[in-house]
Amino acid sequence: MAEMLSLEQYGIRASEVIRNAPPGALYEHAIHFDKSAAISNTGALMIRSGAKTGRSPSDKRVVDLPQSTDDIWWGDVNVKLDERTFDVNRERAIDYLNTCDRIYVVDGFAGWDPKYRINVRIICTRPYHALFMHNMLIRPTAEELANFGEPDYVVFNAGKFPANRHTSHMTSKTSVDLCFERKEFVILGTEYAGEMKKGIFSVMNYIMPKQGVLSMHCSANEGDDGSVSLFFGLSGTGKTTLSADAHRRLIGDDEHCWSDDGVFNIEGGCYAKAIGLSAESEPEIYGAIRYGTVLENVVYDPVTRAVDYDDVSITQNTRASYPIEYIDNAKIPCVGGHPNHVIFLTYDAFGVLPPVSRLTPEQAMYHFISGYTAKVAGTEMGVTEPQATFSAGFGAAFLVMHPSKYAELLAQKMEAHGAKAWLINTGLTGGAHGTGKRMSLAHTRGIIDAIHAGQLDGVETVADPVFGVGVPASVPGVPDSLLTPRNAWADKAAYDATAQKLASLFQENFKKFAEGSSEAIKNAGPKA
Repeated sequence: MAEMLSLEQYGIRASEVIRNAPPGALYEHAIHFDKSAAISNTGALMIRSGAKTGRSPSDKRVVDLPQSTDDIWWGDVNVKLDERTFDVNRERAIDYLNTCDRIYVVDGFAGWDPKYRINVRIICTRPYHALFMHNMLIRPTAEELANFGEPDYVVFNAGKFPANRHTSHMTSKTSVDLCFERKEFVILGTEYAGEMKKGIFSVMNYIMPKQGVLSMHCSANEGDDGSVSLFFGLSGTGKTTLSADAHRRLIGDDEHCWSDDGVFNIEGGCYAKAIGLSAESEPEIYGAIRYGTVLENVVYDPVTRAVDYDDVSITQNTRASYPIEYIDNAKIPCVGGHPNHVIFLTYDAFGVLPPVSRLTPEQAMYHFISGYTAKVAGTEMGVTEPQATFSAGFGAAFLVMHPSKYAELLAQKMEAHGAKAWLINTGLTGGAHGTGKRMSLAHTRGIIDAIHAGQLDGVETVADPVFGVGVPASVPGVPDSLLTPRNAWADKAAYDATAQKLASLFQENFKKFAEGSSEAIKNAGPKA
């Protein structure tokens, strides 16, 4: 039986408040009260998130108050909101919550290291949201729950109710508002569960650097010898696939912190993309789709309840949320030592970056601040061309402080603990999109295995003439012809022009970060 709880201190007077309900009870409530809920043939809870099937970054607001204003990276990522408007939205959320028959509360922790973890309270109206955060937060023991006390941060999820678009600073019916002074997060007008998860990540991106701890949008794994690797990368670069290694234990798939004691996962679960999922391609994730897992916005056979992971008619952003212990080789508790390797993954659709290169500390900071990958966008005439994407820290949407703050912490920790930095291109080789070929997954895994085995430590490197990165002369199991990108192109002039084009895009993007960066970092970028 789930515990009942009073929420009077927030002005919430619902007749039924259910605290930390177990998955079975939340399944029952979802099936009974949510018409989109169904159970898959493997026992997962399938659910629809409503009109929004992804995050709404343009609707994110941060309250501008004197105590925090100088710490925050104001602009497109962190849009200012005045306190009065926050109060209006908060009251609107509370008023809606008071109309609901039942409220679900999830109390849990963010951060596996007890020294740094925070107590988080989720207040929501959909059973699926409660189950999602039951999976994504670190689940307290019965004793920890009894001694939970007051939370450090509270999330008011009134996402079924719209924001008032006529309120100042509102641009739509959706508003996701964070107030660091009040330690509150208010959600209106979106039922996409990922907003709660990323809201907590934004909180950690604010409070951790103040304690000298680097918060990171990356995955992490650990070898049998205790060596730790971090994998940074934007969507589609292979971060989840490459960190899921049968020979290494998974510390976490998405959000981590690096303290003076080592690394720790922020979350208690994983939120994996489900598009194209199969037992062959990603057996660890496929095996986690079972009782207790939330499957968001997937299409399924109404008779057999089998999921069609290739059907993207609802959204391409189909997701699975499950506790991290559902991954067989997960490391519990999700903590590790200081990283030996920091690996930046990029899908270079221009086909000009090397498959692997060694970075100097300054280059590591430059590429961390740049956060480059490329995607292929179709034009109206059916012509396709690469499109560069830059996201500072490989997760600009969640950064609260200026990217240079996180880059400086990364450089300090890498230097203090001797971590090596690598840039790995999981994209194209031998040409840009249309003529180039996708880098073989076997070759990429071979590169990462060689890094972990120390086989690249003593290998001579040659500086790339355009990008300046150190390209190894040889990598076990990888053809030498692939290691130097220009050699893999039949048309050398086309390579030179394309490399210069990408170098110029890097330089143009970095202009907005130049003011907060040292000369050494500015000089570590490509030469166009």
